[in-house]
Amino acid sequence: MFEKIIEIIILSAIQGISEFLPISSSAHLFLVSNFYEFKSSSLSIDISLHLGSLFAILFFFRKEIFNLNNNKFLKLIIIGSLPLIIFGYLLYTSELIYLLRNVKVVAFTTFFFGIILYFADQRKIENDISSNLNIKTILFIGLFQILALIPGVSRAGITMTAARFLKFNRVDASKISFVLSIPALAGASFLGLKDIIMQSIEINYFIIVAIFFAFIFSYITIKFFLNFISKFSLNIFVAYRIILGIFLFFIFYY
Repeated sequence: MFEKIIEIIILSAIQGISEFLPISSSAHLFLVSNFYEFKSSSLSIDISLHLGSLFAILFFFRKEIFNLNNNKFLKLIIIGSLPLIIFGYLLYTSELIYLLRNVKVVAFTTFFFGIILYFADQRKIENDISSNLNIKTILFIGLFQILALIPGVSRAGITMTAARFLKFNRVDASKISFVLSIPALAGASFLGLKDIIMQSIEINYFIIVAIFFAFIFSYITIKFFLNFISKFSLNIFVAYRIILGIFLFFIFYY
């Protein structure tokens, strides 16, 4: 039992950290699973991890999201998430999404979109979230987010890339990326819960543990990253992605 809790904590850390940093959760999950086979990994645990991250983002941005006097922000987030929800559902139901899940794809996308992130981060800062986030800009970011369906691209990375191309400052680009994760995480959780019900999977207390630790790691990551990005560029994440991509290529070919 103790070993399973340790595994859940490790999975929670991977989920909570890589979900909100522009470094690709798919790459890290593959990398860790390549060296260690998690006995506790299961559909119910995966859904619990997503739920923990979802609760963390809702709690962190509760004032902005649940501000009844200004629901424009919430409407824009829903609109911006529609492309991902539609394409994600089509790939999920057609099972085409599973064809993309291999180390070569993850290695290439981790490396390539890390470079794209670098060029996007060089853009001048001219826009801010309060006056320049509208239907046109959120749909542009939302269309970029479709690419996150390809493992290794990183949902956080590609949305930050799109927002920086639109000249949003780094903090606002990060906030847009974070709140856009809400419908994505909710959609993934919903599809997973449907499978759990259909397969009659038993609910146990390990699920509570997974939700709790995923919440903690996600909340800390969000808070840390917003503080970090207000002072520094995204270069450290670009360099990390390039090194990680090269390492994954090495694993694939050797």
